[in-house]
Amino acid sequence: MTTTPLVDEVRNDWSLDEIRELFELPFNDLLFRAQTVHRRNFDPNRVQVSTLLSIKTGACAEDCAYCSQSARYDTGLARERLLPLAEVTAAADAARAKGATRFCMGAAWRNPTDRNLDRVIEMIQAVRGLGMETCVTLGMLSESQARRLRDAGLDYYNHNLDTSPEFYGNVITTRTFQDRLDTLRHVREAGINVCAGGILGMGESGKDRARMLQELANLPRHPESVPINMLVQVEGTPLHGSEPIDTLAFVRSIAVARILMPRSYVRLSAGRTEMTDETQALCFFAGANSIFYGDRLLTTGNPDVDQDQALFARLGIAREALDLEVDRQTCGGAGH
Repeated sequence: MTTTPLVDEVRNDWSLDEIRELFELPFNDLLFRAQTVHRRNFDPNRVQVSTLLSIKTGACAEDCAYCSQSARYDTGLARERLLPLAEVTAAADAARAKGATRFCMGAAWRNPTDRNLDRVIEMIQAVRGLGMETCVTLGMLSESQARRLRDAGLDYYNHNLDTSPEFYGNVITTRTFQDRLDTLRHVREAGINVCAGGILGMGESGKDRARMLQELANLPRHPESVPINMLVQVEGTPLHGSEPIDTLAFVRSIAVARILMPRSYVRLSAGRTEMTDETQALCFFAGANSIFYGDRLLTTGNPDVDQDQALFARLGIAREALDLEVDRQTCGGAGH
């Protein structure tokens, strides 16, 4: 076996063989390489803290097999209309008081209507007025909608690839993998920072995990944020009862993501309630440097703030401070 050289320059031409070689390294060697790359690009003892709020819950037309918000599955989730502006602003202010620097808003839509977008733009502007970064995930976007979000000052748009192109059809049939790539292109061309990652533990193979990371790493420009989710199994969805991903395989995926995308924030996202403190510590060592703060992630659980603060204290990790002026300069004009 050849050995992929230890480099941390940004590349967009990773071969599948190179990525699979990384996955197959001895665990200690892989983590050492990932930590080395991480230290060259980030403070290894600081973690970005964001908060995620569901601003419109349930009744989604998509059939994502993992999601409690699909109208096709009986998960017991109550449907809610788009939240009022005042409620969203109050939630953002509370998150800021607890140390969050980015406020993310998610709506269960296949794609937003222009009228929907008008109301979301009001929310973006209100949250930015609190001095926080903003991120939204609204489904598929047209080019003109992406430009409207840019003009509103949106910092980040989240649109995950979820899995490999080859496994994708086993999870979702109501939109294509190319649809997702097209939305990411519209967001990038509008000058908004990209947040894109995937979900592990849906029955995919190790090759699928490598292919998903290859797709992300070989985008024309790496996503600024790469959320890696561990499947949260929801009763009533097709993926409920799936075999959980092996913990060390999950940590390996974090490490490979760090090596492939050395300057991206790698977010330890959904599934942290299923992880021990020791597993999370391994993920931070492997290069994860972003989490969601607060006891809810859209419709699933998340460790509470006190629990995260206690873990940070045990690990000697500090929350990353926000410099909006610096961030505006690096997001392609999205923040003006």
